[in-house]
Amino acid sequence: MTSLHGMAPRQELADEVYGLLRSHIMRGSIPPGVRINIEDVARQLNVSPTPVRETLARLESEGLVDREPRRGYRATELLGRDDVRELYELRLLLEPHAVERAAARADAALLKLITTELEHGNELTRDKASISPAELSAHDERFHDLIFQAAGNEVIRQSYARTHCHLHIFRLAYSDTYDDHTIIEHGLIVDALRAGDSATAVEAMRSHVVSSEARVLSYFERQQQPRQSGWRNPGTALA
Repeated sequence: MTSLHGMAPRQELADEVYGLLRSHIMRGSIPPGVRINIEDVARQLNVSPTPVRETLARLESEGLVDREPRRGYRATELLGRDDVRELYELRLLLEPHAVERAAARADAALLKLITTELEHGNELTRDKASISPAELSAHDERFHDLIFQAAGNEVIRQSYARTHCHLHIFRLAYSDTYDDHTIIEHGLIVDALRAGDSATAVEAMRSHVVSSEARVLSYFERQQQPRQSGWRNPGTALA
């Protein structure tokens, strides 16, 4: 673990700690429901408790951690069925609209970024026996964020990101919700975007969201409950 001692200014240190803890939560290496002890985290990161407290306050505002009176912080629990349905309802409201705008206004630079991200997704699924759910999750998050960037409404993009991150954590816990179907559906969206075909892009996005919801909800039918214990810093150095 790279020592954070001596980093300046203070805000840079706080941002580094925030980025690291948020990344661990999003990857699942801090599992849902696990208690996060400020002193323990500060010791593992070799920093004072202050940036850790600031980070946890930021993460609480994003809904990624919960603060319990006299007990401290815990990573937010996994979504329930109703939460998942509501998030997909939000997706169906926002994402077809976003991709319609993207098809009409995306410039060549953004289209290239979206196409490059799709190519990365294709690489990840080339060998179906070694698909990495964590890498596919990161790809999926980047892909949809690029669509919102291309749509050109930063308020909607940021609002969506703050809610959608919980779905990514859920899908990573139930890893089989990411597979090559995700990339195939992304490809249909990209084809429509590159053609500037708004109507087809909207239909491709709507179909993708509906299919994704079905894959996720299937896990409630199987009543799987992932079990993981407390967080141990895996030693990843800060970039």
